Amino acid sequence: MNEVTIYNETDEEFPYEEIIEKVINKAFEIERLKKANCSIIIVDNSYIHKLNKEYRGIDRVTDVISFALEDEKSMVIPDGTRLLGDIYICLDKAKEQAKEYGHSLERELCFLAVHGLYHLLGYDHETEEEAEVMFKKQEEVLKAYGITR
Repeated sequence: MNEVTIYNETDEEFPYEEIIEKVINKAFEIERLKKANCSIIIVDNSYIHKLNKEYRGIDRVTDVISFALEDEKSMVIPDGTRLLGDIYICLDKAKEQAKEYGHSLERELCFLAVHGLYHLLGYDHETEEEAEVMFKKQEEVLKAYGITR
């Protein structure tokens, strides 16, 4: 059984847990994952700025950061459950980007969650070829769930 846990670490109301959980579960289904767990933590600008600086050496706010647990070779789960890791999403940055791109905050949050998940699954977008694969997978999940621009 797959599990998505969402934590809101901001002072704002966050009515998007259900839709994000459903979209992540759609990605699990598309990727044929049966026993996968991940956490999504909703944070503000200052929190993600601190994470970005401390863990990536980048001194600025970003929209999403993923911390994969499967990178750790010592991580062994006896029942076969995959503990994928944590996805930190900046609510402030998501609001800014939704406005900039002209779509809903719900769509932006779902995109960032799926983007973070694919990073946890080992995908990246450092090269044009990698980006093409990763973004195609993300759009497939969003489209399958009916989330469009």
